[in-house]
Amino acid sequence: MKYLFTIIPFAALLLVSLINPPKKIKILFFGDSITQAGVQSGGYITKLDSIIKKSSLQDSIELIGAGIGGNKVYDLYLRMEDDVLSRQPDLVVIYVGINDVWHKASSGTGTDPDKFEKFYRAIIKKLQDKNIKVVVCTPSVIGERNDNSNQQDGDLNQYSKIIRDMAKELSLPVCDLHKAFSDYLKTNNPTNAEKGILTADRVHLTPKGNLFVAKEMWNTLQPMVK
Repeated sequence: MKYLFTIIPFAALLLVSLINPPKKIKILFFGDSITQAGVQSGGYITKLDSIIKKSSLQDSIELIGAGIGGNKVYDLYLRMEDDVLSRQPDLVVIYVGINDVWHKASSGTGTDPDKFEKFYRAIIKKLQDKNIKVVVCTPSVIGERNDNSNQQDGDLNQYSKIIRDMAKELSLPVCDLHKAFSDYLKTNNPTNAEKGILTADRVHLTPKGNLFVAKEMWNTLQPMVK
């Protein structure tokens, strides 16, 4: 009889767990064309999902992509309600800044540093006001030369520093892609090529680049979701 009383509560708990499975941690990636491509086959979000499925957290996490090509920081701010808050994520990874810098040279429509920081802070505040955790990413590269000779290396360094400084002030985790890319290219780009290592066109990722970003993201996210 005592075994019966032991089994009944266990069976009840099992039934409850089947009817109401544990809520998954919802992680949303908020960005530009790199993130838009991230949900496609071979994209960094898809590769990250594969990494997670091989871990003990395979059934605990849901990944969502919210990237639109050409977006700058103020574009992200303007579409937050529809593309982010309405999805009720638990954690948002902000990966923006490439176009804010790149478009300065390509079309003269980049974002000035002070405006970049203002909009970035506004995004963070809106998320935190909803008790959403935030991870920030520095922009990766615009050109893969490893001797500081890419046209916009200086601007990328400046905007990456803005993000790092905000993160330090606000106690936010940073996925420092700019540093990670730079360190990797110093030892893995012996011919000083401007593309073809982690990017296909100086910006958008190769298969190796997508896997590289996925691993860097997971290194930052894993301590937050254990």
